[in-house]
Amino acid sequence: MKIGRNDPCPCGSGLKYKKCCYGKQEPRPMPVDTGEVMEELRELIKERSFESIEEANAFISGHMQERNRAAVDDFHGLSPEQMTRFLYFPFESPQLLAFPDCLDVAPDAPIMKLFMLLAEAAGDGGLKATATGNLPRQFCRDAALAFLGEEGYREKTRHFGINKETDFSKLHVTRVVAEIAGLVRKYKGKFILGRECRKLLAEHGPSGVYPRLFRAFAGEYNWGYQDRYPDFRIIQQSFPFTLYLLHKYGPEWRPSSFYPDCFLRAFPMVLTEIDPSPIGTPEDSAGRCFALRSLERFAEFLGLAEIDLDPDKRFMKEYRLRKLPLLDHIVQFHL
Repeated sequence: MKIGRNDPCPCGSGLKYKKCCYGKQEPRPMPVDTGEVMEELRELIKERSFESIEEANAFISGHMQERNRAAVDDFHGLSPEQMTRFLYFPFESPQLLAFPDCLDVAPDAPIMKLFMLLAEAAGDGGLKATATGNLPRQFCRDAALAFLGEEGYREKTRHFGINKETDFSKLHVTRVVAEIAGLVRKYKGKFILGRECRKLLAEHGPSGVYPRLFRAFAGEYNWGYQDRYPDFRIIQQSFPFTLYLLHKYGPEWRPSSFYPDCFLRAFPMVLTEIDPSPIGTPEDSAGRCFALRSLERFAEFLGLAEIDLDPDKRFMKEYRLRKLPLLDHIVQFHL
């Protein structure tokens, strides 16, 4: 059925189609148990009579719309309609969640600390790139020492030194994300700060730059970079759901297994992407991947959550997690 420009948007935002999803990829509905829905409809219509097919279709359509607006336990209070917006239009759904262009606080985040080290080193004259197009070795070592401290640097280099950018992965990721965000670029063999980056730093400091890094990391940087897990695109695509879970449950310390369990309840279909393995269940593999990408590399690295690692279980990757105040400044939920 053709959707008129002034009709309500089928994504459920409440906006007119022309002011919402018009011209964009059509949102796909959340997966449902078809058998369950059909049985539900049979029960609803078996005692009813309709004068026409149109009347029956209108009844079914109204029921499905009502169903899509109802909260789902596995979505922790979100409706299928809201989850669809979270997944497909996170930055275009201010009626549900809003991301400011500039923070009202100074962002305290690992990615921000590393970016400021890079920005300071680039300065007005730029930072000379290596022949392979990476950051120079001495800068990588200096940045690691400033970021990790002397004790942390000794631990980091106890077995292998920092001889290239990728040996200090957090710095490497920061540089990649900064380039994606348009804050840093290469020019005549040097890393330089973009004009808009200079303006943001001059007018707002880190508070103006952080939202750019956040959006680039959340929406454009490949979360599967540098790991060996399957694609699991839904893990990155569901970053607003992860933020929602942290917003809702994050004030209390939670075990590292809590959030992966929430994710798998909401998106059990991810288990079909995993080949059988004798060393672990699909749930184990998907849960570990979610914890690595969403909690450690995203939430902690962007300063949205803190991780308290149990020293006795460090090799088992067991820890507890809670949200940090920055999360409530970078996203506001309107639910």
